[in-house]
Amino acid sequence: MAVFVALGVSLSGCAAGGTGARDEGPAHAEAVGGVASSSPSPAASPSKVPDRVDAVRLVKADPAVATEVKRELKPCAGDQYPVDVSYGEMTEGSAEDVVVNVLTCGDAVGVGSYVYREEGGAYQNVFKAEEPPVYAEIDRGDLVVTKQVYEKGDPVSSPSGENVITYRWASDRFTEEYRTHNDYSNAVGTAPSEVPEAVREPEPEPEPES
Repeated sequence: MAVFVALGVSLSGCAAGGTGARDEGPAHAEAVGGVASSSPSPAASPSKVPDRVDAVRLVKADPAVATEVKRELKPCAGDQYPVDVSYGEMTEGSAEDVVVNVLTCGDAVGVGSYVYREEGGAYQNVFKAEEPPVYAEIDRGDLVVTKQVYEKGDPVSSPSGENVITYRWASDRFTEEYRTHNDYSNAVGTAPSEVPEAVREPEPEPEPES
């Protein structure tokens, strides 16, 4: 894949911090978009602040990204684009690797996940997953890709399960280390539940007759 986007451009991604065990969580917001910011590290911390990239331009200029994904990558409101961006070290490159997730505006379904590695002052696509719904994260130096599984009749908001695949960088590429599958319960939320006996308020005893 060709090297195509130079360093030093500002991020056009999402605006809030990440969660979980990511090296640096995605820039994510309710409206999805805007300029991401990170909390300054303490003076004694050896970790470096990653250079921010223009994620939208990076994806649109990438010949490896599907035409349909590029076509659908439009602002949700104003100049707010539906992209999540994470930074972290996975490929032992000279700069932080960049993970970009492209989402839909309405229900935030992941339609494409990409990893970019800095080489020679520019970013190169070293991983992509474009089978929606898909979402990629950095977890302790590994790439973790979650793909939700839908059975016939499942609404977008309620998949039947998910496949979680962990990749590790080796020999200049990501190789699958292991995967897990989780089935979701289809009983949760379908009917009101009774209060468990342990937390149920005791009924008052009847007063004795005089």
